[in-house]
Amino acid sequence: MSTFTESWVYIVLEVLAAVFVAIVGFAVLAIIALYIIDVTQTKQTIRRNYPVIGRFRYFFEHLGEFFRQYFFAMDREELPFNRAERSWAYRAAKDMDTTVAFGSTRDLRPTGSVFFVNCPYPTLGEDAVEPEPVTIGPYCESPFTTASIINISGMSYGALSVPAVKALSYGAKQAGCWMNTGEGGLSPYHLEGGADIVFQIGTAKFGVRDTAGKLSDEKLREVSQNPQVKMLEIKLSQGAKPGKGGILPGAKVTPEIAKIRGIPVGHDAISPNRHPDIDSPDDLLDMIERIRRVTGKPVGFKAVIGAYGWLETLFGKIHERGIECAPDFITIDGADGGTGAAPTTLMDFVGLPLSESLPMVVDMLHKHGLRDRIKVICSGKLITPSGVAWALAVGADFVVSARGFMFALGCIQALQCNKNTCPTGITTHNPKLQRGLVYKEKAQRVANYVKNINYEVGVLAHSCGVREPRCLKRYHARMVIENGKSIPLNELYPDVEPVRPT
Repeated sequence: MSTFTESWVYIVLEVLAAVFVAIVGFAVLAIIALYIIDVTQTKQTIRRNYPVIGRFRYFFEHLGEFFRQYFFAMDREELPFNRAERSWAYRAAKDMDTTVAFGSTRDLRPTGSVFFVNCPYPTLGEDAVEPEPVTIGPYCESPFTTASIINISGMSYGALSVPAVKALSYGAKQAGCWMNTGEGGLSPYHLEGGADIVFQIGTAKFGVRDTAGKLSDEKLREVSQNPQVKMLEIKLSQGAKPGKGGILPGAKVTPEIAKIRGIPVGHDAISPNRHPDIDSPDDLLDMIERIRRVTGKPVGFKAVIGAYGWLETLFGKIHERGIECAPDFITIDGADGGTGAAPTTLMDFVGLPLSESLPMVVDMLHKHGLRDRIKVICSGKLITPSGVAWALAVGADFVVSARGFMFALGCIQALQCNKNTCPTGITTHNPKLQRGLVYKEKAQRVANYVKNINYEVGVLAHSCGVREPRCLKRYHARMVIENGKSIPLNELYPDVEPVRPT
C-alpha cells in the first residue's frame, strides 16, 4: 500500500473516531439532561423514581399493542377481532384456501355461543340456487333491487384514504355489492369504480348541506341524479358512539375533503350528536318523506338500538299516516360497531349488541305488520360467514360490514385509525403511507372477500338443508344458555318467525 493511500486511510479512521466520540458524548449529555428532567418533574411517579429507565415503560406499553396479536394472544381470545377471524378474512381476500386441520379451536361451551344444526339430507349442489333479489322502496320512483347479501358499510372519504376508497369502489363493482359513503359526503373516488352507492346523511348533513349547515333540497337532487346512487340513509347513530356525532381530526381535513363536506380546512369535523331537525317520530317520518320526494329513491335510517319504545311509537305513526310513509329500510348497528375515533365510555358501555337488537326489531316489525314493507340491514362485527348466516337466520335481509372490508384491504388492527399514522395506508392521508396501498391490487381482494363470504354462507345454508342463504330460519341455529345446554333460536326468540321464501 502506498504512503498516499495509507495517509487517506488514517484520515478516514480519525474522522470516524471523532464522529464516534461526538456521538457518545452527545448521548451522555442527552442522558444527563433526561435524568435531570425526570428527577425534577412532578407529573409522573415512574420517571421521577426511575429517571431515564422509566421512560421505557411507555415505549413498551405502546409496542405491546402491536406485539400482543403476534406473539402472546391465543387464536380466539383477542379483541376487537381475534387472530382466527382476521386470518379467515385475510385468506378469503387473497382467495386462498380457508380450510383448517386437526379440529376447531373454537370453544362451544360458553354461554351465548351460537352454532348451526345440520340437516340429515343437505342440499345438493345441483339443487342450490342463487340468492333471490330483494326490492327496497316499492313506493319510490326508482326502487332498488339487489340480491347482494354482504355489502360495504359506511366509511367516509376522510376517515379513509383515497386509494382505500378507490379499492372499495372497484372491488364492490366487481363483486356486485353496494358501497355506503359514510357521513362524509360523495367523493369522486366513491364513484370511480362504478359501484352501486348508498349515500349516508349524517347529523352534519355533509355533502347535502347549505351554507347554514341545514339540509339542501338542491344538493339532494344533485347527489341523487347520479345513477350510481341507489339509496339514501339517514344516520341517527352508529355502533361505536351512540349519542355522539362523527369525529374527523383536523389533520385529516384536507382542502379536497373540506370542499366535499363544506367545512373549513384543517379544522376538526365534529358532527352534532343528533339531527337538530329530528326530535320525534313525526320529524323522522317527515324527513324520510322529504328526501324520498326530492330524490325519488329509497330512504331509510341507521340506528343503534338502546331504548326501543320510540320504535313502537314510530311504527304506530306509520299506520296512522299510511304504509307509503314508512322508511324503506332500517339499518341496525350493534353497539360493538367500530369507528376510527370514539370516546371509550360510549364504545364500551352504550347501546345493545346486535345479538339482542336485531331479533327484537325484526319481531317488532312483524308485530306491526311492517316486515315486508321495511327491509332490515344489520352491521356489527359480522366479518365471517357464520356471523352473516346468523344475521340472515334471525331475520336480516342484508348484512353490511366496514372492518371486514378493511381487513380485505390489508388492515392489521394496528389501532392507529384516529392518528393519521395507519401503517397500511387505509386510514391515513400521509402520502408515504398511502403509497403501499395499490388500489388495483386491493380491489381484487375486496371482490374475493365478497365471493368467499357468499360461497361459505351458501355452504352453511346447504348444510342446514335450504337452497339459498335467505331461506335460513331461526330454528336452523342454536345458542348455549346458562345451564350449558343449547336451545334453538326460535325458542329463544319465540314471538314470531321471519317470513322467508321456500
